[in-house]
Amino acid sequence: MAKRVKYILTVLVLVSLILGVLGCSLFLPSSPTTTPAPPNSPGQHANPGWTFPQGTTTAPLPDLPSVIDKVMPSVIAINTEMAVSSLFGQYTQSAAGSGVIIDAANGYVVTNNHVVENARSVQVELYDGKTFPATIVGTDTLTDLAVLKIDATNLPYAPWGDSSQLRLGYWVIAIGNALGEGISASEGIVSRLDVSVTVEGNTLRGLIQTTAPINPGNSGGPLVDMAGEVIGITSAKIATVGVEGMGYAISSNSAKPIIEDLIHGRHITHPWLGVSLYSVDAFVAAANGLSVNRGALIVDVIEGSPADTAGLKRADVIIHFKDKDIVTADDLIEAIQNCQIGETVEITFVREKDTKISRATIQDRPT
Repeated sequence: MAKRVKYILTVLVLVSLILGVLGCSLFLPSSPTTTPAPPNSPGQHANPGWTFPQGTTTAPLPDLPSVIDKVMPSVIAINTEMAVSSLFGQYTQSAAGSGVIIDAANGYVVTNNHVVENARSVQVELYDGKTFPATIVGTDTLTDLAVLKIDATNLPYAPWGDSSQLRLGYWVIAIGNALGEGISASEGIVSRLDVSVTVEGNTLRGLIQTTAPINPGNSGGPLVDMAGEVIGITSAKIATVGVEGMGYAISSNSAKPIIEDLIHGRHITHPWLGVSLYSVDAFVAAANGLSVNRGALIVDVIEGSPADTAGLKRADVIIHFKDKDIVTADDLIEAIQNCQIGETVEITFVREKDTKISRATIQDRPT
């Protein structure tokens, strides 16, 4: 009986397998079918004969070696010593910077104010290794420029260029005493023009931004174009993690009148209103409960300043100055700098929700 049951079960399993195979075959297509290609499928618009269109011109590469050979002899290394006070007393600190000779006969050298500021001795080293003591002809803190003089003649010098001719993408070369290791050159392009950068509370304006690598020691050295002319004086860089290629130079056209005034012994004037400012936008307006979302917010007013005399107060927002609408703090600073000392200007400002008009007489910025 057991054998009979085992036989029946075996037969049933075989039958089930056969039916399963046959059942599956019933759902298989008897012949292959094709699926229509979707619209715009690969290959539908192919053009086997296509080639890249050829350019019409080939721009020559800049002749960097010739420019460097021309300018480098006029670039000097500047070494300074200054007395520094600390909790442990006074000590002498050395620093290195750069400069460029602009006058072969009189030995005038242009550099940055911060290179020679508070220096009690200044030594310069020429490209050929000769060293000279230098005297400070004059300095201007606000533009970060200084002029030195060395007692030598027949010096190599760099011609002064016209920075107004610069365009984005122009090749430039920064030459200077990078890291105090001697005169070296680095190349880049002009990446931005008319830039403002605040360094230690002082805002430098009209700067040239370049991708040419700038390192400590480069300060005061020239930024030159492909004609070998000085179109800027290297002044600052943004040095922080993740930031590259953001060096700045004072434009030659901005520096020229300051250099001339320093050499001629003229007093350099800086129009002054006597306010600290912050740009207003929608976020600043909302955060401070302002009734306008543009303009220059007065953060502080210096006592006795033109702004103080004109009745301006903290939290006022200047929206019009002289003949110019003010959208940002930079707009106002530029407008002030374009004024003449002693000039009286009309100022429109908003105090809470009221629009008011006052007049201020611009003064020379106090030392």
